[in-house]
Amino acid sequence: MSAPATSPAQAPANSRSRVLVASLIGTTIEFYDFYIYATAAVLVFPSLFFPNSDPTTALLSSFAVFGAAMVARPIGAVVFGHLGDRLGRKGTLVASLLTMGIATFLIGMLPTYEQAGWIATALLVLMRLAQGFALGGEWSGAALVATENAPKNKRALYGTFPQLGAPLGFIIGNGLFLIIGALLPSSAGADPSQPSEAFLSWGWRIPFLFSAVMVVIGLWVRMRLVEAPVFSKTREAGLVRKLPLATVFRSHWRQLLLGTFFMLATYVLFYLMTTFSLSYGRTATDAAVPGLGYSYTTFVLMMIFGVLFFAAFTLISGPLADKYGRRATLIWVTAAILVFGLVWVPLIGMGTLGVVLWLVLGFTLMGMTFGPMGALLPELFPTSVRYTGSGISYNVSSILGAAVAPFIAVALWEAADGSPWLVGVYLSSMALLTLISLIVGKETKDIALDEGETPAGSGTAADRDEAPASPVAP
Repeated sequence: MSAPATSPAQAPANSRSRVLVASLIGTTIEFYDFYIYATAAVLVFPSLFFPNSDPTTALLSSFAVFGAAMVARPIGAVVFGHLGDRLGRKGTLVASLLTMGIATFLIGMLPTYEQAGWIATALLVLMRLAQGFALGGEWSGAALVATENAPKNKRALYGTFPQLGAPLGFIIGNGLFLIIGALLPSSAGADPSQPSEAFLSWGWRIPFLFSAVMVVIGLWVRMRLVEAPVFSKTREAGLVRKLPLATVFRSHWRQLLLGTFFMLATYVLFYLMTTFSLSYGRTATDAAVPGLGYSYTTFVLMMIFGVLFFAAFTLISGPLADKYGRRATLIWVTAAILVFGLVWVPLIGMGTLGVVLWLVLGFTLMGMTFGPMGALLPELFPTSVRYTGSGISYNVSSILGAAVAPFIAVALWEAADGSPWLVGVYLSSMALLTLISLIVGKETKDIALDEGETPAGSGTAADRDEAPASPVAP
């Protein structure tokens, strides 16, 4: 429905429900795409796209393709960040969602190695890079929709809604795989932990093709958005930058570094609890590199139970961060993550109850650390470079904490002869780096998001107001 033309400063504000749904829908699709790829990377991609390797090498190769998307994400953050800071958040979010949807859908149409040889593997890498490129602009745009439209004293609460897409995407993606697996079970006498022939042939494609339905819904919601008054005022005042990337690196490099390390422990914990744990949990106890020996269905149901805590504590973290501050909240949570990494072996050694407790604690901490990031990273940067700055920090951290995490975890798991203790130490080490960055950083909950305010530690007003892209409006 079209509205009468108005000046940017007079543009109608988005309703609360529109803001929350628009910020939630895209990240739900983003994490849904991640989870279905991560699940396929464990279940089917090693045999479908790397059939000539031993099981461990094939799994590592599959994870390497998984990590390739993380390399493309900072590039996407720069491109979509430039568009978002120059042209507006709405159109950029629509473009990133459409790009992501097309790439995911095409993965579901790919030939396998048996059908096309190395071309199939190359196409998988290409589609994964396209996914990463699109995802580079998705999260920061969704976080900006939430925080730039939020009341000042509820920014962290609003910022938890794009974060809530992570547990929702997990439940939808893995729930769909569980349903397909139940409808296409392994034949009698086959290993029930392994996919059936029908699943390997065509069943795995369904979640990728289904993403098209979710993308259409997401596009419909986002097309109804209007620009937030904060950005409209910046554009009307002529403060839009010609090259947001140059401004970020020149005047806000400290925020880029801090934001990257703020996210490091979050990313490592996230990928260990979702990707590595699935491999570890369903690997047989008598394998060359032993695991926990649960069936796929049993372990995913245990994970979904843990993810319910992820969702609940993501929402709980918002009011806490609004009341006590983002930095104070995250310091305590990150310290808890550090301790959590050191107690993996005692927890898992308690049997099924301990494994469930391990999953519940890990996902609870994940919600508590991930929730405040939706407000913290955007608050580090002024409006004119907020999309670019928050996107680069978030996505460079994805390389340091996510692209290599599954690969490193599998290597450490193998080096410890099937014990996860080195993987836990790895998590604790990354948490220590994040803890140091939080201690060095400053609190952001009381800053204003309009262009006239200087975020903590971001430099002088002159640094931020140089070289506007257009003349200042009279």
